[in-house]
Amino acid sequence: MSHNEPAPIWQDLLAQTEAVEALQIAVRNRDEGVFHSWLFTGPPGSGRSNLATAFAAALMCKDQGCATCQSCVLVKAGTHPDITTLSTEKVQIAIAEIRELVTSSVLGSSMGKYRIMIIEDADRMTANASNVLLKALEEPPPGTIWMLCAPSEADMLPTIRSRVRRIGLKVPSIADVAKLLVERDGVEPALAAKTAAEAQSHIGMARRLATSGEARNRRRDVLKAAMSIANVTQAVKTSERWLELATKDAEALTNERDEVEKDELMASMGIGPKDAVPPALRAELKRLSDTQKRRSTRSLRDGLDRVFVDLLALYRDVLSIQLSTGVSLINEDLSTDIQALAKKTKLEQTLAKLEAIEVARERIGRNGGTALVLDSLAVSLQLPR
Repeated sequence: MSHNEPAPIWQDLLAQTEAVEALQIAVRNRDEGVFHSWLFTGPPGSGRSNLATAFAAALMCKDQGCATCQSCVLVKAGTHPDITTLSTEKVQIAIAEIRELVTSSVLGSSMGKYRIMIIEDADRMTANASNVLLKALEEPPPGTIWMLCAPSEADMLPTIRSRVRRIGLKVPSIADVAKLLVERDGVEPALAAKTAAEAQSHIGMARRLATSGEARNRRRDVLKAAMSIANVTQAVKTSERWLELATKDAEALTNERDEVEKDELMASMGIGPKDAVPPALRAELKRLSDTQKRRSTRSLRDGLDRVFVDLLALYRDVLSIQLSTGVSLINEDLSTDIQALAKKTKLEQTLAKLEAIEVARERIGRNGGTALVLDSLAVSLQLPR
């Protein structure tokens, strides 16, 4: 493999050539020392945490990210003993969580040269928590590397920004996402283009839609239900339907991923599907199980966020027609319904609905009551009388 050719661990990081090249240089020169703190920024769907995880895997791997050795497989499964990832369901990351992470960061590595700490939503740290982290960044123990992920540099304290290497990510184009789905996942080109547009270049969401007919049907149900709310009673029923669809999607996605991760971990340890797990290896499976349980809570929140993103795309299509922009619709397969809705409603009503969706999304992000938030949103999306 040449220096210019990305190692396998980087293959799925679409449209991030500059970021990957910068990190590959750090990996190739790791014997001379790796900078102790990094900040990965980019909008949702750009792959911030995926990039951080790939970087961690490449640093740990003897072959700079082969994706197949035991170390790489453990990183992918989220069970590598020298990598700790902090993700949270809460609105804020508390000072106690950062203190625990800092305490863990001084422990020696057990498999490799480094101890790597990843904070997925670093922008959620309280001011006090940020100050605790700042002290750790100022005096890091040898071999400890911090990787922070946030939407933008502005979300972090200036004192933290001054102590990190910054790597910015881009949103890939719809065409690039569609190409990836065709080449990596064997998706038929027309379906790849359609789902890439519907996912608005979010790679994970696009793959989910492209490879699951049930996921596509659930998305369509969400939008059809929104365009059929004639009164408050229907609004409440639609709210319940949205929650049901989000829950089903979250459960399906979690179950599929859990099984793949378990199979990959078992295979990396040389254990067949029907083999008994030796006592010495049970800790690895327990660590994976704990990671998956924590993630399942987050999956429903992600499912609800997908509902909001899809609704925003729907009413942006309506707005596009009302403004006669001539831009292609995101939801082309619903164009007849969208055209009819655009004629029934006024421009200011569409703008109000878009604002209501954004407000609902923000309220869920602040841990607002799910049923109440969805009920309120559904009522605000009623058809004009």
